[in-house]
Amino acid sequence: MDRLQKLPIGIQTFDKLREEGYLYVDKTKYLIDLIDRGKAYFLSRPRRFGKSLTVSTLEAIFSGKRELFKGLAAEEFFERPDYRTHPVLRIDLSQVLTGNGVDGVRESMTKITKERAEECGIDIRDATESSEALRLFIRRLYAERGSMAVLIDEYDKPILDFFHEPEKALEVRSILRDFYIQIKAEDASIRFVLLTGISKFSKMGVFSAMNNLRDISMTDDYATMLGYTEEELLANFGEHIDAVALDMKISREELISKIRDYYDGFSFNGEYRLYNPFSTLCFLSDRKFGNYWFNSGTPSFIARYMRDRKLTVEQFRGYEVSRDFAFAPGEIETSTAASFLYQSGYLSLRPGVLDDFSLDYPNHEVLTAMSSLLIGNIFGDGAELNDANERQITAIESEKKTAI
Repeated sequence: MDRLQKLPIGIQTFDKLREEGYLYVDKTKYLIDLIDRGKAYFLSRPRRFGKSLTVSTLEAIFSGKRELFKGLAAEEFFERPDYRTHPVLRIDLSQVLTGNGVDGVRESMTKITKERAEECGIDIRDATESSEALRLFIRRLYAERGSMAVLIDEYDKPILDFFHEPEKALEVRSILRDFYIQIKAEDASIRFVLLTGISKFSKMGVFSAMNNLRDISMTDDYATMLGYTEEELLANFGEHIDAVALDMKISREELISKIRDYYDGFSFNGEYRLYNPFSTLCFLSDRKFGNYWFNSGTPSFIARYMRDRKLTVEQFRGYEVSRDFAFAPGEIETSTAASFLYQSGYLSLRPGVLDDFSLDYPNHEVLTAMSSLLIGNIFGDGAELNDANERQITAIESEKKTAI
């Protein structure tokens, strides 16, 4: 068999992915559609689901790196008569340092914004606060190069780091609100805006300052923009699947069924199902099943959240919810447990019976992860699944397959 194309595990930079020959599942048709149809968007997805790669791809589009899009759906975009490049103001708030408290957050955001401005050749050294730095960045970039694309990745990370410290979270939220409101205030200078994150705060946070954003997190048109559909899995990873089936000495059909059981099942509109991209790539590389997504860095606040509220594995299965349950007005600290766990990626949408949707665990990987968290809460950190626990998970999994 010929050498297999490299799998983009952990690759979040579109330029690197394309220039170094990594396998890429083409999602660029969705990005062009966003650009064509509107201006300001918000997208929520669980961690390691492709948000940063999406932001990087948009940066490449607006920067005019047409050579990277050869053979992709977005290739035609660069041939349009009215196509033009735009400067890009991109900030990744996962880089904000939170270990030094609220003052550290303020200083870190200012520093990051100034660094990004310097990379773009814009002098904002006279700014003293993060909000002032962003305002000057936008104004001076526009004055030199015209309207821009503003891409904010992991917008909620600084708040989530203070999830269990409400007073500090409130202060950080205020800093972020002052920061983001500059984007709306400078609307005339901006061609396109995208904010990504895990959760959505609305009452006192970003969306009180950025109420012009269109939330595409649960819309049908963009439900499969991140993650892999089964059609995409088979079309793009066929050779890898054949190689793994040969290595595991099982049929191709049996292997696909197992991959589906472990890593498929995420849904953000209750209809279209998606494979977890990180877990799928890790499995195809390692050629063994495992809890890759969970073990890659489960936030500690999830375990604490479950313990403090005495949550169980079973209580959310088939739990009926309305369409706006995940992003109802309020803050994530006061949201329902169902909303919190859905936004964190531990629960997925299914068609409802008595309401718009019902909830369930996406797949075997997440079900096992939730059970492990529960066992750790009961028996202490480091507790492992015993035979009885495994039988319980198998029974739940069997019931889940019947239900969905």
